[in-house]
Amino acid sequence: MKKTLLVGAFLLTGLLNAFACTNLIVGKNASTDGSVFVSYSADSYCMFGELVHFPAGKWEKGTMIPIYEWDTGKYLGEIEQAEVTYNVIGNINEYQVSIAETTFGGRPELVDTTGILDYGSLMYITLQRSRTAREAIDVMTNLVKEYGYYSSGESFSIADPNEAWILEMIGKGPGVKGAVWAAVRIPDDCISAHANQSRIRKLTFNDEDNCLFSHDVISFAREKKYFTGKNNNEFSFSEAYAPADFSSARFCEARVWSFFNRYVDGMDKYLPYINNENNDGMPLYVVPKRKLSLHDVQMMMRDHYEGTPLDMSKDVLAGPYSSPYRFSNLSYKVNGKEYFNERPISTYQTAFTFVSQLRANYPDPVGGVMWFGLDDANMTVYTPVYCGADKVPSCYAANGASSSKFSWDNAYWIYNWVANMVYPRYSMMIDDVVEVRDGLEANFRTMQPEIDQLATKLYDTDREAMKELLNYYTGFTANAAFQSWKELAEFLIVRYNDNVKKNVVNGEIEVNEYGRVSSFIRPAFDDQFMQKVIEMTGDRYVYPTEE
Repeated sequence: MKKTLLVGAFLLTGLLNAFACTNLIVGKNASTDGSVFVSYSADSYCMFGELVHFPAGKWEKGTMIPIYEWDTGKYLGEIEQAEVTYNVIGNINEYQVSIAETTFGGRPELVDTTGILDYGSLMYITLQRSRTAREAIDVMTNLVKEYGYYSSGESFSIADPNEAWILEMIGKGPGVKGAVWAAVRIPDDCISAHANQSRIRKLTFNDEDNCLFSHDVISFAREKKYFTGKNNNEFSFSEAYAPADFSSARFCEARVWSFFNRYVDGMDKYLPYINNENNDGMPLYVVPKRKLSLHDVQMMMRDHYEGTPLDMSKDVLAGPYSSPYRFSNLSYKVNGKEYFNERPISTYQTAFTFVSQLRANYPDPVGGVMWFGLDDANMTVYTPVYCGADKVPSCYAANGASSSKFSWDNAYWIYNWVANMVYPRYSMMIDDVVEVRDGLEANFRTMQPEIDQLATKLYDTDREAMKELLNYYTGFTANAAFQSWKELAEFLIVRYNDNVKKNVVNGEIEVNEYGRVSSFIRPAFDDQFMQKVIEMTGDRYVYPTEE
């Protein structure tokens, strides 16, 4: 009974996070500047967002480190520390290795609740021990083999300045150490993505440059009757370990489809798959029709299916202000019939988000930049965090704040404050947010080449001075955005107080010669919403005409 309750609690946690997180990947020959890009949104309903830091160190042999589950804080056990660890800030280390993830869950009977390493601990421990993406794959798979894998099925984006991989991993069941896994290299001229559904299908055998897998990835599936094909070439990792259903197609694969659809022609042919009308699947990676910039990836993380058949701002659920957000459950029942909401890339429950920019044409401390933001990607500012920095900007640190404690000095709470003002009156207020957001990000991108050049010169002459510069600039941009967001919050509450939109002149609320606000607009609900209201209420609110 106790074991049943434990597994049940574990699965409940998995269900709460089942459709959380999105990763986008861009190969170095598919980007405008030769960067490898990896993006991430940590979408968890109760996770507190902060920028973590693990300093580089040297450790005595036999040193043990405690492991706490990333999602819950539960103590899982301890493992032996590596003798040398590397500086990690956020999800990037000093060698420009960056790791992100999305949970796909997969077959629940394969969860090992006796394992020590959960997916979050696995990411951050691996970043402390790896100098390349391939080395990171070795570290991750060997760690779970030695200590056991605690989480359910997981997809990891693992990248360095030269290549990007997707690694998918799932346990072997209660009390069985290790995991079955497969990893595929994303071609340099391609883009890829994953969003809470296993995406690796066919494996390419005898090609260690591009495809790696556990020795028992097929034999274990045969043993468990997940795969019964006569030919190993028929094997699909995804179909064996995470069979798709409607929710995995519409809530998860649809986000991948939206990314591909933006940059590849002819993606409409996969809409039947997104609607769960077939199990044909989509390619793991595609060649984009043009190269993507940093700005392109940042903006894609703000996607709500705009301009597609899944556009969330074009139906009655968008409300009177065309909101692309849905705050009820992904599925719900009315009069005994089940319905669903769309699940886009950008969502309100995000704790933090980033776009890692990995560049081989700079020294590692300068080349790796994790553009970091707190809360919903659509409502935050991506600021540059150089991988050579080893100090967390004060506004990105917890400093006493938490998911249950507000702080005026904490960026997570200020970004959430603005977002939650905007959500109910989205179309009315979003332009003010976008103006500040895009202006700040454009300035940071404009300043980047000068910082890169100066830091590279210091790398050759004075590395301590280089580190000071990178720490200063990382902190300066984070705090500049944070202060701007505070000012934005104050502006929004004044301009939209009591649902009234005041006129703005040169960034200030317009006042008359006596210093009073006298010019304002009472915004109306949008036409599509009012049409639905009329359909629902008939003549109830028809204004009487005089005879």
